[in-house]
Amino acid sequence: MKSVKQHKTSEIKHQLIQMLVDEHAFWSYDIEAIDFDKISDDHLIALTMRHLDLPEIKQLFEIYSYAKIKNAWKRLLVPEGEYLYTLNRFFAWYYFKAKRPDAYLKTLESRRLNAMLQL
Repeated sequence: MKSVKQHKTSEIKHQLIQMLVDEHAFWSYDIEAIDFDKISDDHLIALTMRHLDLPEIKQLFEIYSYAKIKNAWKRLLVPEGEYLYTLNRFFAWYYFKAKRPDAYLKTLESRRLNAMLQL
């Protein structure tokens, strides 16, 4: 039997997924073929941050830790560089309290590039 927290988490996830479907976030997929229960937490976080609004992003913080959200953002959205620059700049400032969002993003992008070059 699910605990109250597990039920709330599951309910919020399903609401977010339905909103993402409504926003056509899965435009390149056959909706009938997607098993929405298998979408990873990191991808749900990234898709929500990319396609939905502040109230929905706030819901992420109700079901995931700050660190999990920040790591998903850094791993999946920050590497998109210029394409999502304005959005990532806002996230860096608003959610992750970067005092100098431009410099912070540049540092994150440089670290990622250096890590890739090390491979």
